Amino acid sequence: MIAASIQDYRELARTRLPRFLFEYADGGAYAEETLRRNVTDLRSVVLKQRVLRDVSAIELSTRLLGMKFALPVALGPIGLAGMYARRGEVQAARAAEAKGVPFTLSTVGACSIGEVCAGAKKPFWFQLYMMRDRAFMRDLLALADEAKCSALVFTVDMPIPGTRYRDYHSGLAGAAGWQGQIRHVLQAMIRPGWAWDVGVLGGPHTLGNVAPILRGKTGIEDFFAWMRANFDPSVTWDDLAWVRDSWKGPLIVKGVLDPEDANMAAKIGADGIVVSNHGGRQLDGVLATARALPAIAERLRGSKLVIFADGGVRSGLDVVRMLALGAQAVLLGRAWIYALGASGQGGVEHVLDLIESEMRVAMALTGITRVCDINSEILA
Repeated sequence: MIAASIQDYRELARTRLPRFLFEYADGGAYAEETLRRNVTDLRSVVLKQRVLRDVSAIELSTRLLGMKFALPVALGPIGLAGMYARRGEVQAARAAEAKGVPFTLSTVGACSIGEVCAGAKKPFWFQLYMMRDRAFMRDLLALADEAKCSALVFTVDMPIPGTRYRDYHSGLAGAAGWQGQIRHVLQAMIRPGWAWDVGVLGGPHTLGNVAPILRGKTGIEDFFAWMRANFDPSVTWDDLAWVRDSWKGPLIVKGVLDPEDANMAAKIGADGIVVSNHGGRQLDGVLATARALPAIAERLRGSKLVIFADGGVRSGLDVVRMLALGAQAVLLGRAWIYALGASGQGGVEHVLDLIESEMRVAMALTGITRVCDINSEILA
């Protein structure tokens, strides 16, 4: 198959990856209603086509948080991304670098901060959760600072992990010990390309940033056990104020769906928020991002807080829709992990090229030539 869209990359990833990895990226919580609504509600946003306007010079770059983006997008954090291609986070960081957009390394990525720093030429963003072990958090913040990470993306919508049925069906969750390992090996054996590139040549298969405290426990089941044991359900806005005091660079709070929570993020001194429901992977049945975004943008009108959004973005047209609904930039999730799983760094670069091309068409046909001019006036 020749990939002409993000959906094509999804299909290519499905045929290349072991089932447990594809389902982990593709699935959502419970019955996956929010996951589906993220896509369908965004697609239902209708644009207003305009004609006979000079759209010969379209400018897609934007400047946010003191940084220039070639496109109003960033690669959002995805756990275990390094398992989707050989040292996958490094490949994704290089792709983002080549296309002039930020890459965000997950706390629970396969590659460590140091490895990505060594493999990339420009600073990247680092994503962090609130964990019970504050000393370990300080160590990670120090490593991010030492690596000159240009922003901290702090995820707040995961005090406890959501339940994803697909992970149990595929054997990623719930199958401990040798039984789980056998299932993973059998699934890998029928994907020989992945088995050689990642399974054999892509080690070490650990969580690079948390490996030091796992003390040799490196299996997939250890990943989930560590998450359950270390994420802190007692976290409050006071704890986030501690993070703000500990991190001197730009702070982006990820996982906001309510206008009042957006207001609280502004009060504690955050520089940005991500309007997000964790890709439909946490609480099923909540608002799709496209539904939650306008009210939050209205509440923050006049604020200096930068509004990012994620969830359901599958094209450059969807990026334009998110901007029209009130975002200033978009975090990509499944869009880039599908491409990474299908074709590595080249696939991620191609997805960013597709988004750029599709944005140009959408902007031209709505009569807009600059990203900063995209607003609700282009909605029908």
